[in-house]
Amino acid sequence: MQTYNATFMFFRNAYLVDITNDTSRRVLKLDSISTSKIWDSMDVVIFNSWHWWLHTGRKQPWDMIQYGNTTFEDMDRLSLYELALNTWAKWVDSNVDPTKTKVFFQGVSPDHANMPYINATNCQNQTQPLQNPGDPHPAELVLEKVLKAMSKPVYLLNITTLSQLRIDGHPASAGRGVDCTHWCLAGVPDTWNELLYTTLFS
Repeated sequence: MQTYNATFMFFRNAYLVDITNDTSRRVLKLDSISTSKIWDSMDVVIFNSWHWWLHTGRKQPWDMIQYGNTTFEDMDRLSLYELALNTWAKWVDSNVDPTKTKVFFQGVSPDHANMPYINATNCQNQTQPLQNPGDPHPAELVLEKVLKAMSKPVYLLNITTLSQLRIDGHPASAGRGVDCTHWCLAGVPDTWNELLYTTLFS
């Protein structure tokens, strides 16, 4: 954006850590984060993860998992998420200069399919938010735990509960009506960007 002398970059690494090709197999490396070189020169870095950790079958981008010298095929996804977050957190603590770079983490992207008192398809034609968000999202609790243990400041854009309530704010999917199952952006599209803007300049 020349008007504001600003450059934006979108870099998709949904798992934060590396996925490499080892002979004929794709390996999720929970303790490797080589793509971090791309983030070094940024003034503001905004991270977002979790939804993709739930993908299985053909949508899963790895064949095996490696952590240190141990390899395995699968494990509890919350545990995988926490291990990857800890690798990311170590990189931030070791490499980020908070006087030069602000680090944000967009909170966990919830989905209404996992809320016991509402059917995911019910978000069609909804015009009012829910009154009860239910229990805290377990992945959000994992994220908060990792952030609290870090030595460098990371600003959590904590919009998970807000997103759980805003059943009226789900975006439309091309040709498939309303997308009730998840938010590709970690928050309500008409709200999270304003919260981010306010936080950036407060």
